[in-house]
Amino acid sequence: MATRRDLMKLAGAAPLAGAATLAGGLPARAASTDKFVYANNSPYDNIDPHTVFDIARQATRFNLYDGLYRWVGNPPQMIPWLAESHTVSDDGKVYTFRLRENAKFHDGKPITAEDVVYSIERMIALKKGPASLYIDSVKPGTTKALDARTVQFNLTAPSAIFLGTVPDILIVNSALVRRNERNGDWAEPWLARNEAGSGSYALRRYDPAVGFSARRFRDHFIPFGERPFEELEFRTVLETNTRVLGLQRGDFQGVDGYMPYDQIQRLRGSNNVQIVEEESLRVFQFAVNTTKAPLDDVHFRRALAHAFDYEGFIRDIMKGSVARNPGPLPNPIWGTPKGLAGYSYDLDKAREELRQVKAPLRPITINALAGFSESEQAAVLFQNSLRQIGVEVRVEVSPWSVVSSRMRSPETQADLVPLWKSTYYVDPNNWVGELVNSRYHGTRSFCYYKDPELDAKLDRALAMSDQAERQRIYEEVVQAVNDLALGIFIYNTKWYGPYAADIENIRFSPVSNGQDLRWAQAHK
Repeated sequence: MATRRDLMKLAGAAPLAGAATLAGGLPARAASTDKFVYANNSPYDNIDPHTVFDIARQATRFNLYDGLYRWVGNPPQMIPWLAESHTVSDDGKVYTFRLRENAKFHDGKPITAEDVVYSIERMIALKKGPASLYIDSVKPGTTKALDARTVQFNLTAPSAIFLGTVPDILIVNSALVRRNERNGDWAEPWLARNEAGSGSYALRRYDPAVGFSARRFRDHFIPFGERPFEELEFRTVLETNTRVLGLQRGDFQGVDGYMPYDQIQRLRGSNNVQIVEEESLRVFQFAVNTTKAPLDDVHFRRALAHAFDYEGFIRDIMKGSVARNPGPLPNPIWGTPKGLAGYSYDLDKAREELRQVKAPLRPITINALAGFSESEQAAVLFQNSLRQIGVEVRVEVSPWSVVSSRMRSPETQADLVPLWKSTYYVDPNNWVGELVNSRYHGTRSFCYYKDPELDAKLDRALAMSDQAERQRIYEEVVQAVNDLALGIFIYNTKWYGPYAADIENIRFSPVSNGQDLRWAQAHK
């Protein structure tokens, strides 16, 4: 059985920096300080950890809840969390986890294997959020509580990504949630507005129109550092300028790390602000709804791909702060074929492709994200260039919660959506698999493309452990995505985390994007 120490060693994980430590590498418990206020660029319209699964609303997942393992650091490393160890059967289908003895929920109830079983059963039943990662591999009724501290997952087939997605199985207090179930609804309406977790912070107040606040959970199984924040408050502040001014004035202690670069430069000039820079794994792209004519025609999609001014956008809007990313996988991730150039801005080639489109042209819709300036700017830039080749565009701007709801169905998803594909687990499937494989339609797909041959390749890659063969498959699929123009891929993100100058120990990971705040503290 792998122990916590073994896993930490394998992951290359080190004791948490910037904090006094106890035996075992955990930070020592100490007195707390005051409140940390975070201004978010998207509404917290739902706080159910099993239905919400995106970066814009992830603060609840990382601060109010715990998983068996957790991704931390950059590059991301997976370390034991609620589980202290695990084993895998020889056939790669049975994963057995041993839980910690001292972990409990916010109401004091010990966390048991039954809570893990209930959590995965609930996720699969709701078929929302991260459920698509497990629906094919974990069937209802197959996860077993062998005893109070031992839980066993029995997969339908070996899975190359299961262990990497285990951190996304967030554990809820089964007794509390069951008490709030009504007519077999798995308490979904209740948990959208309430909390049943064990995380570093416990929900104090929640208003979907405003945000939420949480009080430090002093009995969390991992002790806190020297000066943890007693309270966290996450507020919805859509307007970029308001977030910037609030941070400069000291109203906020943190804001999103993916603001337009000109705003980051603006913040650099403030003595009250620090910028934490990190490489990320987050591809900015246009999601292309391939189910609607004329976007179901490869020639129209190629025309679109040739009509976006990649270099101009990166140079003039991003101020050269990011790198061109020609395919669906972030540049640092394996799986992209050597020499993939992607598409270039060439309106003559766009017109040439357009002449081969058989369906009549129509005005297309770009649904940009409110509160995300780069999304809106990319939409307007694209609108202008498409008009030059005779394609009319209507730009809509909506909050991410609205956009993501529309994207659950090809009928309601807009033709094009400028957005980011973020990191939830570190594997090519996180990006290109979820983009293309039809098993993710309605949950994780951006393009709703259906190709049985590509599905079969991606399914094989999910079921094998041979790294070289998996790489070969993903390179083939990435090339196919390029040839079919199943998305318009622009750049890989760099994270510039703006925080108050007196904050320290911000722990960035491309998975949590600086919103896992249990380590944050004020300077002495």
